[in-house]
Amino acid sequence: MKLIWLGHGGFRLETGKTVLLIDPWLTGNPMLSEAQAATAREGATHILLTHAHFDHVADVLGLAKHLSIPIIGQYDLMGFWGETEGVETTGFNKGGTIAVDEIRISMVPASHSNTFSTRDGLRTAGSEVGYMIAAEGHMIYVSGDTDIMADMDWMGDYYKPDIGILSAGGHFTMDMTAAAYAAKRYFDFKYVIPCHYRTFPLLAQDAQDLIDGLPGVTVIEPEVLKAIEF
Repeated sequence: MKLIWLGHGGFRLETGKTVLLIDPWLTGNPMLSEAQAATAREGATHILLTHAHFDHVADVLGLAKHLSIPIIGQYDLMGFWGETEGVETTGFNKGGTIAVDEIRISMVPASHSNTFSTRDGLRTAGSEVGYMIAAEGHMIYVSGDTDIMADMDWMGDYYKPDIGILSAGGHFTMDMTAAAYAAKRYFDFKYVIPCHYRTFPLLAQDAQDLIDGLPGVTVIEPEVLKAIEF
C-alpha cells in the first residue's frame, strides 16, 4: 500500500487495483506544479472528498468528468452534484461504511465548516467529515479539516486506526500541538502523517511540535509525490 502526498490536504492512496484521490487540489496548489498534477491524477479510479472548501474541491468535478471516475462523499453534496453536474457519485453518511474494491471506507465526524461558492453566494454542502479506511491490514484515519473533538474518543476506541493522517497546520484546523494532544489522548497510532500545512505562510511550516508531542510514534513528514509505503 502506498500513500502519496499531493500537497496541502490531498493524498493518493494506491492499494491493489484501487487508486483513490483524497481531497485532490491539483490546480493552483502552491505545492504542486502542472507536471506533478498530471502524475498525481494518472490512473485514478475514485475520488474521496471530506468537504467542499475550494482547497479540497477545486479539481474534483473536472477530474471526475475527464477521467470518468466516481466521487465518494457525504450524501447531500453527492446528491446535488449527481443531479446537476452529470457525474457518478456515491453518497453516504456518518456511521456508514462502503466497499471500494478491496478496501472499506467508513465515514466519521469532523468539526469544521462546509460551504462552496455559487453565483448566488455561499451554499452549504451538507456536513464536513473524516474517514476510516481499512486496507491491507491497516486502518487509516483521515481527519479531514477538523479541530480536536470529543468524538475522537469513540472513534479511536471503535476503529483502532494505526495510521493517522491529521490536518495540523493551524488557523483553519487544529495545529501541531493540538494534533499531538488529540493523537496521544484519543488514539494509539503507530504512524502519524501531518497535512494541511506548509501551503501558505499563515500555516505551520514544519511538524516539530507534533514530533515532540508524540514520543514513541513515528511521525512522517511527507514530501510531495514521494510514496510512503506500508
